[in-house]
Amino acid sequence: MEYSHDDTELVQQPIGYWAWAAYDAVVTRTRGALAGIGTTQPQWWVLAQVAQAAAVKTREEVTGILQGYLAVGGTVVAEEIDTTIARGRITQDAEGRLGITSEGREFFEQAAALQRELWAERHARTSDEEYLTTLKVLQRFIRNTGGQAWHQ
Repeated sequence: MEYSHDDTELVQQPIGYWAWAAYDAVVTRTRGALAGIGTTQPQWWVLAQVAQAAAVKTREEVTGILQGYLAVGGTVVAEEIDTTIARGRITQDAEGRLGITSEGREFFEQAAALQRELWAERHARTSDEEYLTTLKVLQRFIRNTGGQAWHQ
């Protein structure tokens, strides 16, 4: 692969810029691909939380998990839950428990296949060892600067 700078220059590059550029490229690609099948990234998160749950989750539980994803916040998550319900992909009972519909399960499988394709695209020519090192280094940068990050 051709890199932007030689190793001597690359080691002097700002992590903030390169972390942002990676974020922007990955999120833009992911959101564009999901839009192509008629959903948003937060709707995918909602659907995945409901579809993959070992036990039924409530609206409040799903919101609590997702509100920190890319700093979308609880209001956006609530709106995306409502939209996912309105599209007939999930249901909500009187106690706030969320369930997946048959249409939702079918759509989830389609979106999950797309996510697997995107994962393979992003990870091309990157070993698991390199990926693991990258995540550990990024987590150290986050801790070193007093930040907090967690992803389920």
